[in-house]
Amino acid sequence: MTVTPERHAALAAYLRKHESRDQLRFITCGSVDDGKSTLLGRLLYDTKLLFDDQLAALARDSARHGTQGDALDFALLLDGLEAEREQGITIDVAYRYFGTDKRGFIVADCPGHEQYTRNMATGASTAELAVVLVDARKGLLTQTRRHTWICALFGIRHVVLAVNKMDLVGYDRARFEAIAAEYTALARALGIADATCIPLSALRGDNVTARSPQMPWHAGPALLEHLETVRVERGMGGTGFRLPVQWVNRPDHSFRGYAGTIAQGSIAAGAEIVALPGGRRSRIARILGPDGDLEVAAEGQAVTLTFADELDVARGDVIADAAHPPQVADQFACRLLWMGDAPLLPGRPYWLKIGTRTVGAQITEIKHKIDVNTQSELAAKRLELNEVAQCNLSLDQPIAFEPYAENRALGGFILVDRQNNATVAGGTLDFALRRASNVHWQYIDVDKAARATIKGQRPCCMWFTGLSGSGKSTIANLVERRLHALGYHTYILDGDNVRHGLNRDLGFTDEDRVENIRRVAEVAKLMVDAGLIVLVSFISPFRDERRMARALFGAGEFLEIHVDTPLAECERRDPKGLYRRARAGQISNFTGIDSPYEAPEAAEITLRTAEAEAGVLAQRLVERVLSFEPAHARPAP
Repeated sequence: MTVTPERHAALAAYLRKHESRDQLRFITCGSVDDGKSTLLGRLLYDTKLLFDDQLAALARDSARHGTQGDALDFALLLDGLEAEREQGITIDVAYRYFGTDKRGFIVADCPGHEQYTRNMATGASTAELAVVLVDARKGLLTQTRRHTWICALFGIRHVVLAVNKMDLVGYDRARFEAIAAEYTALARALGIADATCIPLSALRGDNVTARSPQMPWHAGPALLEHLETVRVERGMGGTGFRLPVQWVNRPDHSFRGYAGTIAQGSIAAGAEIVALPGGRRSRIARILGPDGDLEVAAEGQAVTLTFADELDVARGDVIADAAHPPQVADQFACRLLWMGDAPLLPGRPYWLKIGTRTVGAQITEIKHKIDVNTQSELAAKRLELNEVAQCNLSLDQPIAFEPYAENRALGGFILVDRQNNATVAGGTLDFALRRASNVHWQYIDVDKAARATIKGQRPCCMWFTGLSGSGKSTIANLVERRLHALGYHTYILDGDNVRHGLNRDLGFTDEDRVENIRRVAEVAKLMVDAGLIVLVSFISPFRDERRMARALFGAGEFLEIHVDTPLAECERRDPKGLYRRARAGQISNFTGIDSPYEAPEAAEITLRTAEAEAGVLAQRLVERVLSFEPAHARPAP
């Protein structure tokens, strides 16, 4: 067919129109079996956006896996995994791209099972609107409420309540209005101002792409009509230019640039900027895009910036408008969705990733967890899978940030398990705690090196770990006696002794064990700073907490000493009668019986008490410790 100039012009105009049309990112979520995948499949089918081969494949899959008899099962268009089709559920987030003449759409079909809540959170983190489905027969369920809370957490301001399966309740108006009223109250309580309620039947197509004659009492729009016309505010309220540095671009000695995607605002050549958290200022010398130099760059563009001055800027730093910089802090109030299989315990160390920066972090306090059914605040010492809470967060170094409500890139974060690199939580920063700006390091003239020099020794922390009855305290006591006899300055922190004072308020739950070790590690750090050799004798059963303790000390200052004694031998010794009482059920959470002991994987020193008596092991340990001493520290004894 010959393409005439008129046809070519018309085609070009059509393509330009589609390239410039607005785009909406939305998710479908809600409880399992509420019809999310069916709704999206029906939407794609009714808008005639499926190719012939897709329709043929849908027909084949419906015959094999379908649940609608001879009819097409529209859910199979979205459930692409074999496990999803076999079980009839959504497991992973399925993304689809489609459009009409009025707007383009990127939609994420999110799983409804509680087990896959973390996948739903992934979809919500980039969405501008959420379609929350509810089965008209069941009403609002716990997972419906949890998903709505997550939508609010991630700043979704527009929600559509799609009351599905209206055909199964006889298109009952009263039933719809009761569910809509209950959900509107929930949305209002969570701070979601725009909640539109639409009754529909995804299976039959009622109120999906066109208003249904089955529900003439519904005066509002059909779902597609609402999606095409809803006004979505793209900005989140922040001001000023923000670019998290992703890469320091240095192809040769003559060029140094800082590459990243602009998270907010715009920048022009010559503008004054500040690099945070360092706080050094300069001006933009050049802005380089994919095709060369630019005069101006705006939000969403990937650029490389060069400065008029040499600044120390690294990956994870934030380049910002000098007149309106973001805040810098290391302690925050945050909201958290826990997604780890193991519980969250305050004080346990994690990695925090925010923007392009990764820092050490710990939840210092769970202010309260939230009952997703009633929105009431509940006291909590730990968080289990899929629980949500308001927490206090502490980092090991300051970061540039903005509240999530103003800037997603600088206010949203994930927590990562340090041991297996699994993502265990997603959260949002609300504000910096006042203590972060009110408390500063005070410079002191006499430092650790000076204190160690006057004592003629190299300070360190000898951390004894092992089961109860393994011989930790016995060996530590012998080691201290011999070091003291040689003129060394030492101190022992023993688990039982510390619980009479500093930690007398702590029990033996996992949460209290974490706090017990955190406090002792901080005290040991202060003692090493005072120039002492400190011996810490604690069961300290969890690797994460021993790793947290190690991180407080400098290179070579922390010696993990595993007093390796078989459980059977510890029970035979049982010097305090604790194993006997634990076996009788009189003591709960006892390490080795009903609470785990995680043996060190790479301890500096392992003492096997089955191979030698305590005195011999103590002497070996003293010789090992003294071998670390600088030759000039003190004369040989």
